[in-house]
Amino acid sequence: MVDRTGLTRRMFLARTAAFGLWACCRSAEQVFGAGRASPGVYLFDKVCAQAGLSLEETVELVDSVGLEGVDCAVRVKDRIEPAQVRQDLPRYDRMLRARGRRVGLLTTAILNPSTPDARPVLEVARELGVRMYRVGFLRFRPETPVADQIRQAREGLARLAEWNRQLGLCALVQNHSPAGNTRYLGGDLSEMAALVDGFSPDEVAVAFDPAHALLVHGDGWAEHLDRLKGHLGAVYVKDVDRRRRFVPFGEGELGRMGFFERLRRMGYEGPVSLHIEYDWGREGRRGRAELELAVRNALGHFRRWWAAAAVG
Repeated sequence: MVDRTGLTRRMFLARTAAFGLWACCRSAEQVFGAGRASPGVYLFDKVCAQAGLSLEETVELVDSVGLEGVDCAVRVKDRIEPAQVRQDLPRYDRMLRARGRRVGLLTTAILNPSTPDARPVLEVARELGVRMYRVGFLRFRPETPVADQIRQAREGLARLAEWNRQLGLCALVQNHSPAGNTRYLGGDLSEMAALVDGFSPDEVAVAFDPAHALLVHGDGWAEHLDRLKGHLGAVYVKDVDRRRRFVPFGEGELGRMGFFERLRRMGYEGPVSLHIEYDWGREGRRGRAELELAVRNALGHFRRWWAAAAVG
């Protein structure tokens, strides 16, 4: 049985702890001026599935924190099962819209039109007004020349681009740093430029992840962003330190690397996907209260950084 009194108390403590940061962020916007309104921020809801939250509980968390909605993980054993997308994704979106939120983006495992359930996932996205979906990861194969891998990946993207023209959608390719012994094509942003070159950015674009870019390119990430800006479709944010660890927002390099200043100078107005990638548990607990505190902290830091980047 759920101890509703205990849960309520923990939720109260989480929100109280986050209030000081929220007030600080509001002050930053008042002092610096918001300039351009903050982009829409959507929680990458893989973390909610990992925490064991139901769709209803995820909607409550997103609404409580004040996010625009979710970047919904439509993948096997994730937030929404692709085989159930026609039933579950519209229901999820209805619950969010009832609270003034929405499904803003999708994260998928789609690599080409042959991926199982690709067509129904994208058709439901169109019906719900979700325009952008992230494609699956392109795993680097060391035994195959890079040029051949890029050519093969572009063939799949070209076939998706045809669908995207029909459906009014855009496929996003994310840059990702190596994980263990696994490397990802496009993690090196020179490869990313080759992957998207020649495609209309309305049909194939980049989901730029500054943390992964920093891990791969060090301080050289900025020149790659400048090169890719014509294909910039979405931004994924998480915080990372120089020891290659994902950390709570405000404890790493994300707010110090000049990324948000550069993004604002570029006039970026696209969506932001908020990723909670570190161990957010507190004192051995990993429930909704602890996750909500982590999300509030992340959103608060993002809004403060975005507001401060307008100065000057």
